[in-house]
Amino acid sequence: MTSIFSPKWYVEQMKHWSFKSYMLLMFGLGAITASTLSSHITSIAILTWFAGVLGFTCTVAITNAKPLNGVLGLVSALIYIVVAIDAKNFADVVLQASYIVLLDIPVLISPQWAKDAEKHIHGLTAPKWLLTALFFFASWGLLYLMDTNIFISPRPIIDSVASAIGFTGALLCTLRFREQYYFWTAQGVMSIVLWGVTAMQGDASPVLFLTYIMYFMNDMIAFFDSHTHWFHKPAEVSEEKLEEQAD
Repeated sequence: MTSIFSPKWYVEQMKHWSFKSYMLLMFGLGAITASTLSSHITSIAILTWFAGVLGFTCTVAITNAKPLNGVLGLVSALIYIVVAIDAKNFADVVLQASYIVLLDIPVLISPQWAKDAEKHIHGLTAPKWLLTALFFFASWGLLYLMDTNIFISPRPIIDSVASAIGFTGALLCTLRFREQYYFWTAQGVMSIVLWGVTAMQGDASPVLFLTYIMYFMNDMIAFFDSHTHWFHKPAEVSEEKLEEQAD
């Protein structure tokens, strides 16, 4: 964990990403910045920009199985919490807090995540799919009750569904299940709807709406770019299997 205080660690974390990830990162950061500059600049707008830039870089790091996402995710989640409270999307506040507990801190302290994470990716079995579904519905129910009884959200259904999906995706990411990307994709779509509606109702800038579109595009890279490892075997792993079969 002490390596996060070394500049060399950050340089190393930005290496060996897929070419499409680098292209999407540059495009996304430019689009988020342009959207921020085209809107009225306030303290919340600046915080939203920081959250969008760090959060988007975090998700691209996850796609490339880099523990850099632990650092960026931790900082961006703290900023997202402030922005979500201001927008009255209270389930999203809980979601961002869950990212810190379920994803960011475990990634930072787990040596398994920090070394050869791509070699430890695996899939859900049928019993684990059932447990995942139960976890999702329990999360959704609790978040909806919170949004309607404790903190009154203007958008309780959208807010709670989007957050429950993200909550489940974060757990699967920490455990390195590739199926997390089904949840990230669904959560991306729901968050586009959530922050789009929030912006139209005047409770937030459109920057997070755009940011979640970038998240969705990153999910597509995880599915279809052969140079990422969540749904594609690393070359060295494939070579090892061929050598085993030859023996």
